[in-house]
Amino acid sequence: MPDSLETPAQPKIGLALGSGVARGWAHLGVIRALERYGFIPQVVAGTSIGALVGGSYLAGHLDSLEDWARGLNKVRLISYLDFRVRGGMIRGQALVDAMERHMGGLKIEGLGRPYAAMATDLLTGHEVWLRKGNLVQAIRTSFSLPGIFEPMRLDGRWLVDGALVNPVPVSACRAMGAQMTIGVNLNADLIGKARKPGTDFQSVAGFDLLEELKDSSSAAPGSKLGSLGRRLFKRQESSPSLFGVMVSALNIVQDRITRSRLAGEPPDVHITPRLGHIGLLEFDRADEIIAEGEAAVERVLPDLRAAYSLFGHDIAANGGNGK
Repeated sequence: MPDSLETPAQPKIGLALGSGVARGWAHLGVIRALERYGFIPQVVAGTSIGALVGGSYLAGHLDSLEDWARGLNKVRLISYLDFRVRGGMIRGQALVDAMERHMGGLKIEGLGRPYAAMATDLLTGHEVWLRKGNLVQAIRTSFSLPGIFEPMRLDGRWLVDGALVNPVPVSACRAMGAQMTIGVNLNADLIGKARKPGTDFQSVAGFDLLEELKDSSSAAPGSKLGSLGRRLFKRQESSPSLFGVMVSALNIVQDRITRSRLAGEPPDVHITPRLGHIGLLEFDRADEIIAEGEAAVERVLPDLRAAYSLFGHDIAANGGNGK
């Protein structure tokens, strides 16, 4: 139970972990801080990297994921990028192999607590909640960012990143029985913050990926770019690359969708790490990002305690069901 809190009942907490690529390491800090103060999620839904962190948490592998994240540098990151221009620029098999080593064979049904990974049907645009089956496959499907990762074929449908329809899946938490919802929005201060110094466009990756690939002698063979790949990342000094334009546009769309969804179905407590200055591919800044996730929880601690108390009294007053 949270510090100095006396409530007649403990509400079932739902944690909605939003999308955000490298900024998603903040979810590690959020979960650590929530648990430290006694707010233990009983329901978890995640989108994209939120699905990865949420699934790892329920599978008991959060420590392994955090150790891996803190050990990443640009050379190691590049070794995971198996470029191929087909349904996406990155096949993602190297990342899947890394997940399989820790969570291979785990089923969502065996996690012990309700979990859902968000995805989008590429044909219909429908929101898809992955709530059963292979955990690694569900996570890989949820982070299939269009144009970047290849889409996944699952149950007769082509599925892509759930961020296109539900970037912070509060609705899924409520549908799975959460009585108090906590939403973690990684895009709250996104637009314009990652501007490249001296220009009027964003540095999307956070660093010059083309230069890093060229300078990295230890990158895996699959990470080498072909001529088309080089054209995707090449840019003039005063203008963004094709990759930059595409991802910046996706960021804008995701920001607007997030605002709309949260306006219609707001969480009971909204956690907003300040990460707009972090590039989407700066996975090597895990220490800083995780620390900001913890700091974001500290900033809303009074709201968390107030909501916990309120929902606890509501459950008791309604015979234990919170309705």
